[in-house]
Amino acid sequence: MAARTDAGDVMDLVETGKPGELLPNVASGARALSWWGMALLIATEATLFALLIASYWYLRFRAGPVWPPHGIEKPALGLPLIMSVILWSSSIPAHIADRGIQKGSQARLRFGLAASWLLGLTFLLLQIIAEYPHSLKVAPPSQGSYGTLFFSLTGLHGIHVFIGLMISLWVQARAWQGAFDEHRHVTVQNFVMYWHFVDTVWVFVLATIYLSPHFI
Repeated sequence: MAARTDAGDVMDLVETGKPGELLPNVASGARALSWWGMALLIATEATLFALLIASYWYLRFRAGPVWPPHGIEKPALGLPLIMSVILWSSSIPAHIADRGIQKGSQARLRFGLAASWLLGLTFLLLQIIAEYPHSLKVAPPSQGSYGTLFFSLTGLHGIHVFIGLMISLWVQARAWQGAFDEHRHVTVQNFVMYWHFVDTVWVFVLATIYLSPHFI
């Protein structure tokens, strides 16, 4: 049996054994325990990023008017900005996948997940193949705190992108097995929430690591 909640969502109901008593069998959104688990994970990871960014700004203002330190070039903006557009664009198909399965559209779910994965993979490959080799030459971690924080922040974010891509592959495999429908899609919601977090964090990483040396 299915019923519509006050929030407008649909969930399955099962009998408890007592006449007329029904309990929800499948929950989505904030009613699902896994949703809260993902929310707490994101809050924890956001705190970690905030601490690293705060460390960067502490060292930056302590260093005085010259930043990056003498002998280190300011980070180039061209490729990082292109990478940013690619990564942020990946949130659009992820949102399409989430909204699509809520309406029972398997096609939108599969397309959105695949497109989001390809864009995320493109971002990560550009970072590893093109951006990191150049940055290692300009500001290696062995030269001081600037290089250490540069690679700590961008590397930590890259790890989160990689984890998101692995989760996406698993969710896509489940999607092709028909595991999700308009009633059962909390796994998709959790993944999309994580992916939006990864994209949002990059706003602060980009502003801190790449943009601030040029404007502050």
